[in-house]
Amino acid sequence: MAYSNRRQEDTAMYEVHADSQLLQFLLDNAHGSRNKLKDTLKGRGVKVNGKVTTQFDYPLKPGMTVTVSKSKRNEMFKSRYVKIVYEDRWLVVVEKNIGILSMAAGHSSLNVKSVLDDYFHKSRQKCRAHVVHRLDRDTSGLMIYAKDMETEQILEHNWHDIVYDRRYVAVVSGEMEDDEGTIANWLKDNKAYVTYSSPTDNGGKYAVTHFHVLNRTTEHSLVEYRLETGRKNQIRVHSADMGHPVCGDIKYGNGDDPIHRLCLHAYVLCFTHPVTGERMEFDTQIPAAFCRLFK
Repeated sequence: MAYSNRRQEDTAMYEVHADSQLLQFLLDNAHGSRNKLKDTLKGRGVKVNGKVTTQFDYPLKPGMTVTVSKSKRNEMFKSRYVKIVYEDRWLVVVEKNIGILSMAAGHSSLNVKSVLDDYFHKSRQKCRAHVVHRLDRDTSGLMIYAKDMETEQILEHNWHDIVYDRRYVAVVSGEMEDDEGTIANWLKDNKAYVTYSSPTDNGGKYAVTHFHVLNRTTEHSLVEYRLETGRKNQIRVHSADMGHPVCGDIKYGNGDDPIHRLCLHAYVLCFTHPVTGERMEFDTQIPAAFCRLFK
């Protein structure tokens, strides 16, 4: 038997007291028909120990917690450029595709903020999307948007304390020599808004990137980057500094463009919820097109 030990407006949390499989546990404890609960699972509305789980027969053990989203808002959201991964009354986590800006720049540019604002309007939520951090137009992956100014301010002013794991994966040109390491230097924009690095303080911002090679061929390497600082174009400049620029990078690359896109994806984002204090952990698949280069 489980009990609901915490309820928010949009979620219910249950504690597991006996071995079970996830769908059966939901049928026994959460309100809803089999079809409705299956839809919630498929729609990424169920978490086990804080991690989204879509597997019906996921094995549960005593002491685990299961969180069920009761919000039906995501069904109203359809976009080929943006996928909602998580939503509550304070913030939304999205996975953005390539080819869309994080926020507006110039007239009628396609951007995630306006896509979300449109969705909030259609779902009768009295809120707007507030930009907390950015991804370049041609970088895909996970992003947070706040739904009110207060939450945005907490995230912005305490970003480095709140976000405890932020990782990217990239395909870089050439075969990386080292399996792992750290690159650190100062980054500054020149007059043409191109970011350049300096081993000594050039009045720019100090930037630290940790890298770990996941796979390699003689032509390319699949690299995981963990950011200690989040500077503009940090990974792209640091990759180029190492002599292995990100593939498909028009600005800092060497013309190597195997899949006709910037091969950079924000695939892990872990943070402490700015309002509830809950640990929020999100990851996405490494893009299939990246993996195919290493078959």
